[in-house]
Amino acid sequence: MYAIVYKSDGFPICRQVEGVTPDPVVTWNTEDAAKAFISSKGGDADFQPIQLTDEAMDKIAAAMGCAVESMTFEPYPG
Repeated sequence: MYAIVYKSDGFPICRQVEGVTPDPVVTWNTEDAAKAFISSKGGDADFQPIQLTDEAMDKIAAAMGCAVESMTFEPYPG
């Protein structure tokens, strides 16, 4: 799975779900799908896809200011 994060601070694209905190991180099944989404929105300069490894998840949690155990994931489209 891949998430899309801001290049500047590593904060991921998230989906707002009422009553769920923190917001779920949106994921794509392949890097190509994530890149296609970024390009379709004109976000190549600001966003990058990253593979969800243990290290990447730790960095995302730090960017979101939450514990990695509290993160949830939402596939795109969801």
